[in-house]
Amino acid sequence: MNKNIQTQELQAEIRQLCKEKNAVVLAHYYTTGDIQECADFVGDSLALARKAANTDADIIVMCGVHFMAETCKLLSPEKKVLVPDTEAGCSLADSCQASDLKQWKDEHPGYMVVQYVNTTAAVKALTDVVVTSGNARKVIDQLPEDAKILFGPDYNLGSYINSVTGRQMELWQGGCHVHERFSVDAIAALKKQYPDATVMAHLECKAPILAMADVKGSTADMLHYAQQHEPQSYIVATEAGILHELQRTCPECTFIPVPPEVTESQSSDEVLSKGSCSCNECQYMKLNTLEKLRDCLRDGKPEVTVDSAIARDAVKPIERMLSMS
Repeated sequence: MNKNIQTQELQAEIRQLCKEKNAVVLAHYYTTGDIQECADFVGDSLALARKAANTDADIIVMCGVHFMAETCKLLSPEKKVLVPDTEAGCSLADSCQASDLKQWKDEHPGYMVVQYVNTTAAVKALTDVVVTSGNARKVIDQLPEDAKILFGPDYNLGSYINSVTGRQMELWQGGCHVHERFSVDAIAALKKQYPDATVMAHLECKAPILAMADVKGSTADMLHYAQQHEPQSYIVATEAGILHELQRTCPECTFIPVPPEVTESQSSDEVLSKGSCSCNECQYMKLNTLEKLRDCLRDGKPEVTVDSAIARDAVKPIERMLSMS
């Protein structure tokens, strides 16, 4: 069967199952384009969870990674939350376990705990306030100037917030395996090829990458910037899945993905010439497929649940963040 026809048939089957089961499908920007095309909502993790909470759906299917499904359950405890693949985890969330955070807190009495939303529910339950890459500075700016803060798990985001706010937050040494792979050499090589291009970088990137960026922010920030400016070329340093939504909403623009870090045996020019610049992808996000999405809707599993005691405490820092942003 023609691949395009097979894709269309799967998408149609998924939409029919959604109708029959009163379900909504959420797709993170980093999932594949065919999943984004048949989702009810496409976006960042917290925005998706909030949109789903405002629907009358009985079932939420989160096409993303596991902590995102947990967040959906926190904001919609009465709804059934499904994921296409339970193995879709997150290197950043995994870098800070609840037991590790508890020990860090115990070692720093009197400190506030601010955690990036890319964390498990158990970690959120030990947190005072959650932030996103889009609102982190706004939230931190509202905390007392003399507040002693433990920030985690993303070191690069925390370091950036320290640099622009003058804070001296203690930072957890965590990172996203995708955004850690971007290199200055690769961006410099692309700038030679596209000298007029605007460089956009996610705040999970390392400081040298952010120093080269004209636009720094979340995936939503990048989208908004491209949508609000005249058509131009962009060099994009974030997971390559965002290119689908960028190109869909800004068809007259050119988007060039930054390749992963060059190995010792390669030059930047070799990597770019091989056309591998779109391969800096999150393998966990790509575990979401149309077939798995169809199957989880049909079978009503795998289901994601959160312990009620953890959920009670984990939702509080999210609610605090929302009140501040």
